[in-house]
Amino acid sequence: MPRFAANLSMMFNEYPFLERFQAARNSGFEAVEYLFPYDFAAEVVAEKLVGAGLKQALFNMPAGDWNKGERGLAALADRRDEFIASVDLAVRYAKTIGSPLLHMMSGIADSADVGAQARYREALTIAADKTGEAGIGLVIEPINKRDMPGYFLNDFDRAQGFIDSIDQAHVKLQFDVYHRQILHGDVIMALRSMMPGIGHIQIASVPKRHEPGTGELNDAMIFAEIDALGYDGFIGCEYRPAARTEDGLGWMRQL
Repeated sequence: MPRFAANLSMMFNEYPFLERFQAARNSGFEAVEYLFPYDFAAEVVAEKLVGAGLKQALFNMPAGDWNKGERGLAALADRRDEFIASVDLAVRYAKTIGSPLLHMMSGIADSADVGAQARYREALTIAADKTGEAGIGLVIEPINKRDMPGYFLNDFDRAQGFIDSIDQAHVKLQFDVYHRQILHGDVIMALRSMMPGIGHIQIASVPKRHEPGTGELNDAMIFAEIDALGYDGFIGCEYRPAARTEDGLGWMRQL
């Protein structure tokens, strides 16, 4: 039976952020994830997590100025010092909150540029060393070009290549079913071939990014395949509810 983590950046937006933890627990979730916790003290977030009886699945390292369109720092040659500071901040938050995973966003850069490739590989090595020392897992996620134009890490095989080049056991792939379908399709075969190196899975329907079961994929079949492959982590529900969050949770109760 899959275990689901509510993505509090997308779900339960009917509530202020710190109230979403209890709303997720009341709706039957075991865990939560979100983009960023950094607007709040780590101790405050940890208190809300524990108070609601939830586990933390993961969150992102700082991604620069989100409101100005920045989507990560790792591939940006002129932001190295800021990137290193962002890793240190994320590790401190992860230790306090109790997050087993951190996601490193790549940033907006030309994926064919050799300089950006070298910078990204260096950044991944730095992040891998720091998270490894802290006992925290690190994941990277390919993101589709439609939702995030210009995103550097936009190919699953390329992401796996970077992971292989780092060769650290705690560095793994974040497999988002929504992004996989838009980028490449062939979701189930990719899950089968990549599962040994998958550190986290996320789900949303395609193409509208709403609740599972409302798009072009057979999400129930995908969940069954994930179970059959022995994945024992959380599946992050990184979708935008079509209406009120609680009203759209029938898909989960039917499993």
